[in-house]
Amino acid sequence: MPSPPAPRTREKAALAVLLVPPLAWLVIAYLGSLAVLMVSAFWTTNSFTGAVVHKFTTDNLVRVVTDDVFRAVTVRTVGVALAVTVLCAVLAVPLALFMAKVASPAMRVALVVAVTTPLWASYLVKAYAWRMLLSPEGGPLAWATGWSPGYGLVATVITLTYLWLPYMVIPVFAAFQRVPDALLDASSDLGASDVTTLRLVAAPMVFPGIAAGSIFTFSLSLGDYIAVTIVGGKTQLLGNVIYGQLVTANNQPMAAALSLIPFLAIILYLVAMRRTGALENV
Repeated sequence: MPSPPAPRTREKAALAVLLVPPLAWLVIAYLGSLAVLMVSAFWTTNSFTGAVVHKFTTDNLVRVVTDDVFRAVTVRTVGVALAVTVLCAVLAVPLALFMAKVASPAMRVALVVAVTTPLWASYLVKAYAWRMLLSPEGGPLAWATGWSPGYGLVATVITLTYLWLPYMVIPVFAAFQRVPDALLDASSDLGASDVTTLRLVAAPMVFPGIAAGSIFTFSLSLGDYIAVTIVGGKTQLLGNVIYGQLVTANNQPMAAALSLIPFLAIILYLVAMRRTGALENV
């Protein structure tokens, strides 16, 4: 009579059953769609009907690399993503420091709720709220101060910074919470100023949190096309161009070729963050 399977074997089998659905979704839906995207960048379209022709060509990639407009849009998009990331970090670090090390427990809870509550609001509501706020004609900012950036690149950066700031605050806040108070007290007892303590003691321990948050803010800004449509005026970013090629121009292969730019940019950014060693301790 065969002996029953060992408990460890049953545990492995149960774990395999649990992992099959998410792994299948990852491989088929996520990696599969990326594979189709990459392959379709080498297709072309029928000039008369606009139908996609499954014929291998590198014309789309050549145009993406050589077209001055596409290059300018790429540089502008990466610049906006970096600007949003830097602004989010500048705003998040002091706020997260106060939340983790200065605020009372009740105030800390209130601040965490205040930071995360906007995430529950509709993206479009928030974007249109900033459109109203930044309006150069009768907007609250122009009415109160007599000045408004209007709609354009500056308005896009401001709006994206607001939209993605919670994604930077939360990991930085968690990183500050992991810094032992005793370590900060010891630095102060040894004569270090507050600035020196933050720079030499806290900063190396908090940097992984900033790096983790920057991945969210950079990637989300790089692929956004709704905010710039609402507050960007005539500003064009990669998301808008890709959307235009896909919907307006009905050129799916060119849209796929342009989509490879943010895809590669995010990979390079992740590699750069990994080379700093910051992600090893996240």
